[in-house]
Amino acid sequence: MSDYQAPLEDMNFVINRLLDLPNFALAIGNEDASEDLLQAVLSEADKLASQVWSPINATGDQQGVKLEEQGVKPADGFKNAYQEYAQGGWSSLYFDEQYGGQGLPFSFSMPVAEMMNAANMSLGLCPMLTAGATEAICAHGSDTLKDIYLPKMISGEWTGTMNLTEPHAGTDLAVIKTTATPDGDRFRIKGQKIFITWGDHDMTDNIVHLVLAKLPNAPDGVKGISLFLVPKFIVNADGSLGERNDAYAINVEHKMGIHASPTCVMSYGDNGGAVGYLIGQPHQGLSAMFTMMNNERLVVGLQGVGLSDRAYQGALEYARERVQCAAPGTKQRGAIIHHPDVRRMLMTMRSLTEAGRAVAYATAAQIDLSQKAQNADDRGLAHKRVGLLTPIAKGWITETSQEVTSLGVQIHGGMGFIEETGAAQHQRDARILTIYEGTTGIQALDLVGRKTLFDQGAAMADLVQQMRDDLDLHGDSISSRRLWLLSEAVDGLESSYKMLLNEAPDDVNLAGSISFDLLMLSGYVCGGWQMMRSAALVATHESDVFKANKLATVDYYLDHVLPRFEYHRRSIVSGNESVMAIAANDL
Repeated sequence: MSDYQAPLEDMNFVINRLLDLPNFALAIGNEDASEDLLQAVLSEADKLASQVWSPINATGDQQGVKLEEQGVKPADGFKNAYQEYAQGGWSSLYFDEQYGGQGLPFSFSMPVAEMMNAANMSLGLCPMLTAGATEAICAHGSDTLKDIYLPKMISGEWTGTMNLTEPHAGTDLAVIKTTATPDGDRFRIKGQKIFITWGDHDMTDNIVHLVLAKLPNAPDGVKGISLFLVPKFIVNADGSLGERNDAYAINVEHKMGIHASPTCVMSYGDNGGAVGYLIGQPHQGLSAMFTMMNNERLVVGLQGVGLSDRAYQGALEYARERVQCAAPGTKQRGAIIHHPDVRRMLMTMRSLTEAGRAVAYATAAQIDLSQKAQNADDRGLAHKRVGLLTPIAKGWITETSQEVTSLGVQIHGGMGFIEETGAAQHQRDARILTIYEGTTGIQALDLVGRKTLFDQGAAMADLVQQMRDDLDLHGDSISSRRLWLLSEAVDGLESSYKMLLNEAPDDVNLAGSISFDLLMLSGYVCGGWQMMRSAALVATHESDVFKANKLATVDYYLDHVLPRFEYHRRSIVSGNESVMAIAANDL
């Protein structure tokens, strides 16, 4: 089983060169966001990830979690590992200095989150959910709630969760039954929530649950949902912890992967009602929760990058060590890394991982610009780009992580099917990524609906134009054949979304039938765009080895991965006739 080492050189390259850190820092007005600081942050984060979090990943997977009378008991070593993370200030990187944050760009947190999730995704889910809950409180909480909860959450002293769905609801939040009854200046929450990541544990003194519920006489459907803050322990006026709130984990799910992350069934109000506090306006809970969910979706995409990289590292080490058969052109038995088919699999893993990293980090930079750009027009443009890229980053990267982690098992051969090598855990853990925070289907529907049809393709048109501008600027960094193919792929993206705009208004099933293919097509083209930019910007890199390897990886992506766009384009052109041809009762 290989140890994890963060790909620091590529992480630094993507932020320093691909995102153009000096000009990016000027654009968001952050003088502290320097190359030296970034390198220091990533170097220290690598130590925590590789030396503290990674060594307990496999043991946590094997041990899992237990629900005891006192609550959920995490796997051995997790409490200390989390506390080292919190004490190191890692949970505070990009939050407001007013509440104890460090005020760095959100983009700086991306490689840190990638490292932690690659090293130990089960543990990484805890600060990920906490960050999302913190963002929701920052955006929608009252000043009182901010003053009480944000310093503790930003410091990592308390963790956070989000409570959306219920046993009968699934994705259809319109039918949730959890209620919130007014009780003076607070509310009594009653109901049951499922799939609550890190819903209970003893790693911190308090847990801050964000819970969707309905007020009395609320409108039907999603327009009647409100958002409430429900702490595990009530906080006294002086900031100390008071009585235990009526919020308990009553079960932990037994899952395919992420065994060391407690996925809880939470019960609120079995003994009179859990005390909760309204966040934002009544009946606006879903929009408030989406403040949390949108960034979470990008970080889930980043989890796909992290697990893909971890799987690649393990497969690469095994391929270098496993001696079996003579490679073409040789007579002696040697390491399997010399076999062309193994190289094909490794290069597929490597190129998809690096393309995914570039797309994810580029999306994070747009989030920073949407919040911190110096003028309103730039913020508005970045906001639209974030909306468009988020479902692509979440959906495409997590789908390709299924392929990459599966290839990791394949390269190990029969040993990959045996748990001791660790390859199987990466594939099992990755399987949840296309499901939580909105399935791939939901991301695809978001892309075709709210992000394309709703604005008549304006954001897509802007993205396509940006790609063409960059092709003109950097196209000479790749061969003419590869430039032609990438231009064809951009044209294919444009023709596909225009077909959606033209035909969807007259065909109720078209958007849903082609949405997945449009999402995957968009992902492969975005990956090709960023890889082409990488080829241009790596030219001045100090390391000849890194430069050569990056150029070879770009070439492989453009030669062997990007052509997949044509499969998805042809599927889109085929429409929905055969998709819907068999009656539902006859399938």
